[in-house]
Amino acid sequence: MMSNGSALQFLSYEAAIGRLDWFDAVEALRQGHALPRAEIRDVFLGPPTGTMMSRSAYIEGLGYGAKTFTVFDGNAARGLPTVQGAMLVFDKDDGRLQAIVDSPLVTEIKTAADSVLGASLLARPESRHLLVVGAGTVATSLVRAYTAVLPGVERVSVWSRRPEQARELVANMSGIEAELVAVEDLQDGVGQADIISSATMARQPVIRGDWVRPGTHVDLIGAFKADMREADDALMARAALFVDSRETTLGHIGELMLPIASGAITAESVLGDLYDLVRPDARRRLSNDEITLFKNGGGAHLDLMIASWIARVMAG
Repeated sequence: MMSNGSALQFLSYEAAIGRLDWFDAVEALRQGHALPRAEIRDVFLGPPTGTMMSRSAYIEGLGYGAKTFTVFDGNAARGLPTVQGAMLVFDKDDGRLQAIVDSPLVTEIKTAADSVLGASLLARPESRHLLVVGAGTVATSLVRAYTAVLPGVERVSVWSRRPEQARELVANMSGIEAELVAVEDLQDGVGQADIISSATMARQPVIRGDWVRPGTHVDLIGAFKADMREADDALMARAALFVDSRETTLGHIGELMLPIASGAITAESVLGDLYDLVRPDARRRLSNDEITLFKNGGGAHLDLMIASWIARVMAG
């Protein structure tokens, strides 16, 4: 028990996932970005094959949070998860430790909700066809989050470098209102989509600017290191660029660093982040023909927004 009599919550993935709603998760991020900008700090320790990362944030009016986790490349062969850790949530007024939340739970909800919030602010309202590029764990949550929050989505196509992986994802999904299909021709899928959400481990671009039709919204998730990217220079130069956080993307990830280095774009090409986009007077999509691009870079402030919301849901 805590000193004021309230119980410290230990929230596992299994205990919480069934009680969480995608619409409410996106709303938690929207409300979190209406608060003052977060203070963020990251610490990385250990060799590349076995790293511990601690990502911390303070948000005035919400509180404090720290997500500490390990990433061990060899764990798959050991039958263990590659990423293991927890998120600590502290009270905004007295610093009490309120909750310890399973790190994979926070990451899964945060990642998809981040992208869907971006799409809800930037994609054309009449968007009907979503293409998900990649068929891993993140792709599954993207399908569920997009179709739950954007009810206009009637068709979801899934593409993977390994076609059987896309077919398996489609076969195993249930409870999705939209038509769900696996596709093998990425260029054709890109050319037909209204929204493209990419979650791959690509280090070379998989989405080319000359494939994307006018009016498309592109959501990029996969690149999280300086040598990774999913979109080519042509797409970055064509699109109106937005990010979830300038602080966690510019100067940190290849999706922006590499086209800046080549001269395709500049740092000033990024027109806004979620703190800008949630404002009523925000610069968003200017026309039905404009291509918008949103880079989902993550960050401890997003983890804090989601973990705090999870703790409130589970306490209620």
